Amino acid sequence: MKSLEQMREDLVSINISILDLLCQRARVALDVQQLKKKEGIPLFVPEREQKMLSELVSRNRGPFPDETIRHLFKEIFRASVSLMEKRTENAMCVSRSFRSQDLVIQIGDKQIGKDPIVIAGPCSVESAEQMDQIGGDLSRLGINFLRGGTFKPRSSPYAFQGMGEPGLKILKDTARRYGMISVTEVMDTRAVELVSEYADVLQIGTRNMYNYSLLREVGRSQKPVLLKRGFAATIEEFLWAAEYIVSEGNQNVILCERGIRTFERQTRNTLDISAIPLIRQMSFLPIIVDVSHAAGRKDILAPLGRAALAAGANGLMVEVHPFPPVARSDSQQQLDVGEFSKFLVDVGLDPRPVEEVAGLLTAQTHATRSPTQGASS
Repeated sequence: MKSLEQMREDLVSINISILDLLCQRARVALDVQQLKKKEGIPLFVPEREQKMLSELVSRNRGPFPDETIRHLFKEIFRASVSLMEKRTENAMCVSRSFRSQDLVIQIGDKQIGKDPIVIAGPCSVESAEQMDQIGGDLSRLGINFLRGGTFKPRSSPYAFQGMGEPGLKILKDTARRYGMISVTEVMDTRAVELVSEYADVLQIGTRNMYNYSLLREVGRSQKPVLLKRGFAATIEEFLWAAEYIVSEGNQNVILCERGIRTFERQTRNTLDISAIPLIRQMSFLPIIVDVSHAAGRKDILAPLGRAALAAGANGLMVEVHPFPPVARSDSQQQLDVGEFSKFLVDVGLDPRPVEEVAGLLTAQTHATRSPTQGASS
């Protein structure tokens, strides 16, 4: 019989042989991954795994029991799939491995991805008077990006669906009048060309994050795209959605965290603050946070905004309406201009005292607004 030291040397030699074989298997798995990617075959096929496990168990002569063999090889298979997924992730055009430097998107004379920006405006474009009023007020507060929905995805088919093309024209005219960048949602591949004629930034809403045909179409438009995270999407799925746009040659993608759906009912959604630093680690694309849709209420917007900026967000999106109580959609979460000016001070994006900002708005508003203009508009 061999001595203990000799048997230990045998075990070391076998360990090295097993390691060499595992590395050899991993290299073959990566070659398989390349072929699967080329032919559009899923990385993991459960039926294939079960077939291999059954064959291995049938060849087992002991002393390990069959369940141990299953467990050991399942771990080997899992490690191989993880290795293939990691390589795929690193191959993403939106990943840090593709570009280490943060992307700064130039839109006219404005930038997204450098200093924090604010995109503000009503949930829906409702009239020329409404947009002129909010555009004037926001521009006086130093806001450069004007949002407004013209095609509205609503849960009920009978709810207000937006003004369509007339609304697009109003949004464009307002943005030009006040030197702002317009942002609006596009919902259909057939509408991309139309919306692109009017809007500076095309928004993809949460419901359409998985609409891959639409993502490819806005990618081909070469317009800057604001992509909102799906309300049930993982971070990886979110980045893959951005990949669809970038794969069409359009790198000008702004990611938008807007909360995910959980069991909590105190807020409309649950703002995933952790997604911000994680995405900043994983991708070079700028990311902003829509605090309005995350909360679905007004009273906690400022704390959410501060948290988002502290976590590394490149900006915020906020819904602001001249008269929120009469808004045709999302009235409960839209700020009026006074509330919004306080919000800017509270999140640290306007260093002036609230009283000074409010006084400036009041004086300029009275000077430019007719006495008859009010909630009826």
